[in-house]
Amino acid sequence: MRIALIGYGRMGKEIEKIALSRGHEIGLKIDLDNQHDLTIENLKKCDVAIEFTIPASAVNNYKLCFDAGIPVASGTTGWLDNKEEVYKACEEKNGTFFYGSNFSVGVNLFFELNKKLAELMAPRSEYGVEMTEVHHTKKLDAPSGTAISLAEDIIENLPTKDGWVNDETPADNEMNIKSERVGLVPGIHTVKYESEIDFIEITHSAKSRTGFAFGAVLAAEYCLENKGILTMKDLLKL
Repeated sequence: MRIALIGYGRMGKEIEKIALSRGHEIGLKIDLDNQHDLTIENLKKCDVAIEFTIPASAVNNYKLCFDAGIPVASGTTGWLDNKEEVYKACEEKNGTFFYGSNFSVGVNLFFELNKKLAELMAPRSEYGVEMTEVHHTKKLDAPSGTAISLAEDIIENLPTKDGWVNDETPADNEMNIKSERVGLVPGIHTVKYESEIDFIEITHSAKSRTGFAFGAVLAAEYCLENKGILTMKDLLKL
């Protein structure tokens, strides 16, 4: 397949390596120096777009792909306040939008483990819960999209929590997400339940960006065979 890479930073370059190794072609590369090349005409020359940019530009990038009639797989986080707008635009154009707060296969298995642990902890009111996420210093949003997804799954399954805060003292009905930005860390997420006598932790640690890039290419491949609003749950049949 012929891929449009919207965002050609470190992640875009990693995605390019994986895509080429799987026999795909890069038909368009968009970065800060050639944003004028991101046109409907150029997008139509590609089969699918993979989008990793910034929250401020992501929504317009999605809509451009819908207008061009090509599927888009995106790992950009921080734009979810506009989720309904994006989904509506996708549906109006009969398009395909694959979103992942984290494309790593391991992280998506971790999501399922997190939900199961929250279910098990639901009747155990003696345990408090908190989360820590650690990323590289160039990550723009906090907490991470992955941390928000984890928190939402905890809140859905834990009756004592109905919201989260970031780096603040939580109320009894809230959980705190601690965000740390350190060096070149690709991503570490830890969920911790603690009582007066013990604690339980589950952690996912990314060794590099390769897992995210591999998952993004899998998502793009999946978009060619499936339509509508898609997630890693669909791809992994979770």
